[in-house]
Order: sequence, then structure tokens, then C-alpha cells
Amino acid sequence: MEQFAAGKVLRSRYRLDRILGRGAMGHVWQGTDVYLERPVAVKTVAADLLALPDWRPTALARFEREAKAAARLDHANITTVYDAAVTEDVCCLVMQLVDGTTLDNVIDGADDGRLPVSAAVSVAAQLCSGLSAAHAAGLVHRDLKPQNVMVRASGLVKILDFGLVKVLSDTDPRLTMTGETLGNVACASPELLAGDEPLDGRSDLYAVGCLLHHMLTGRPPFHGGNPAELVTRHLTAPPPRLADHGADVPAALQELLHALLAKRPEDRPGGAAEVYAALAPYLPVPDPALAARRMPPEDPRRPFLVPQGPVVPR
Repeated sequence: MEQFAAGKVLRSRYRLDRILGRGAMGHVWQGTDVYLERPVAVKTVAADLLALPDWRPTALARFEREAKAAARLDHANITTVYDAAVTEDVCCLVMQLVDGTTLDNVIDGADDGRLPVSAAVSVAAQLCSGLSAAHAAGLVHRDLKPQNVMVRASGLVKILDFGLVKVLSDTDPRLTMTGETLGNVACASPELLAGDEPLDGRSDLYAVGCLLHHMLTGRPPFHGGNPAELVTRHLTAPPPRLADHGADVPAALQELLHALLAKRPEDRPGGAAEVYAALAPYLPVPDPALAARRMPPEDPRRPFLVPQGPVVPR
């Protein structure tokens, strides 16, 4: 089974340069497409996991299916998939390398760890815009957290990590808690933590609520000394109110956040576009009412009238 190391070239094209992140299931590398001479991000699965014969065929088949679906996504708020490989020797996903900083760094750099309402809502709305496209394509992210949200210098938000590690770990329950940390469950929905299947886009909306609460208050909505305690609070503790943490926000925004953090998916908003429309009055745009208006996708004015507007179901 192939081992990964700096300098290794995958598929005779993608050179692994340095590790950007490590997880229980594999690594994320900064790499180089040596043919096009451009930087890329490469996600690789640990070789010892690929060697497990009882779950490998199902896991790889599902990874291939979802990688192809993710590659069809074409949205400004979603990282672009360039290439993928599922062979006997390597399982990897090659993606756009996004310049900027992760949302956790943005929060840490803010005064008291709190973003202004307009900035926090701008991030949440862009997340909803990207998620609306993913959900319309039948994809659920399942792992939204500050480390998986990139903010570019322009203010453009990019959702990272649609698929590889989650697809493989979801295939075998024995692998889902391997190396689990507080960060992995900080924004996880109750139904995800309970192992309910199938999940739908409302699971991601719960995570958006967790992120919005974190941006507005400087802390996630639920805390725990260990992953098990944090899971219990997601499953049973009532959603905290922003005012309890000193955040002064409009009442309607608080009610939206309360709905996003509802324990039951059916008590949350029905879709990402609906959440975007509810956030629109607090966006820094001249006419937020335009956010809820259905406009033809080919309308060339749309990016200017509704920046990063959501995909509205037909």
C-alpha cells in the first residue's frame, strides 16, 4: 500500500509539498500540480485504513460517487474539486488551494472573539449560499466547523472539505470516533451525533447556527470537558440565548438562531435559501429585500444585486 511523504508525486502529476492538517483518517497536503504549475490541496487517506478488507470496497465506492458529485459543484463559496483517484494504491482528492485564513483565526483576532453583527451574518449568509448549491446536488457537508471555513482577504467565504474523510468514516461506525476531538463535535447536529440516517441539509443548518453563535458571542453554543460531555449537551441542553453571553442583537436574529439550533430537524428552517433570506436584513448590502427575490441565474446583474445569493429551489 502506498505511503505518503513530502516530495511524492501522485498520479504522475500532483507533488506533495507539506502537510497542512492531520486527522484520524488521513492528511491534507499543500501540493503542486506539476503539469499546470499551480498550487493545489491534496487530501489523502491513511494507507492502513485502506488495508481494512471488510469496509474498503463500500467506502471507496461511496467516496468515488460523492467525489464526482462534489466535482460538479460550481459555486463561489465552495472549494473547487480538480481531480480524484480511487485505485488499489492511492485514494486522494485534489482541490483548489484557498488563500486566506480559517474562520477560527478570524474569530480569535476579533475584539473579545466577537464579530460585528454584519460581519457574522455575512459569513453565515455566504455559508448558506454555498450550502444551498450543495444540498440541491444531494450533498450534505456534515462537518462544518471554524477550521473548515476559509475567509479570503476580499471577505469571500469558502467551504472546505466536502467529503473525503467523512465519506470513509461514515462507512464504518468503528472509525467515526477514532481520534475524535472537541473540535470535531463542536458544531455537530443532534441527529448526526445520534447516528440517524439519512441526514439532510438541515443538519448543516444546525452547524451554521453553531458558527453564528460562536461569531456573535466568541464561544460555541455548547461546551464540554470532553467529547462525550459535549455530545450530551448537543443532544439534551436547550440552546443558549445570545443575550446570556452579552451579545446585543435584533430579536428576529435571535429567534432565527434559536430555530437553527432546534434539536429536531423538522423544527429548523426548511432550507439554506430560507436562512439566507432571513439573514438578508442584516447583510451590508443596499437593498437586502432583493435576497429573497427569485432571479434567473443567467441574469448578469445578479452578483451585484444579491452578492453570493443562494440557489433557490425551483
